[in-house]
Amino acid sequence: QAQLVESGGGSVQAGGSLRLSCAASGLSFGNYAMAWFRQGPGKEREFVAAIRWSGSTRYYADSVKGRFTISRDNAKNTVDLQMNSLKPEDTAVYYCAASYQYRSGSYYTDDRYRYWGQGTQVTVSA
Repeated sequence: QAQLVESGGGSVQAGGSLRLSCAASGLSFGNYAMAWFRQGPGKEREFVAAIRWSGSTRYYADSVKGRFTISRDNAKNTVDLQMNSLKPEDTAVYYCAASYQYRSGSYYTDDRYRYWGQGTQVTVSA
């Protein structure tokens, strides 16, 4: 059974950095697109970033473009999210998600993704 486990969340001051990691097991990682979503307090879950199976193409929400970087290591079955210049509005629970590479649908919407992690909290203070 597929499992995604996030790590690396925590508390940081505005302007700081955090690196999230997601370890995948129970799936052929190289056949899956990976993504990060987040859900802030009182908000809907929203797309943050995604990366295709090969790592050749990446997608970002406008709100994080230029500050966040998604990367993957297919040898280690991991996907990371480097978050720089953090803002209080980045405060959220961050979720890792996996989608079979050839599944139809937008990379930006959560209905594409079949497997989800339990989430990791990121808190950014002003």
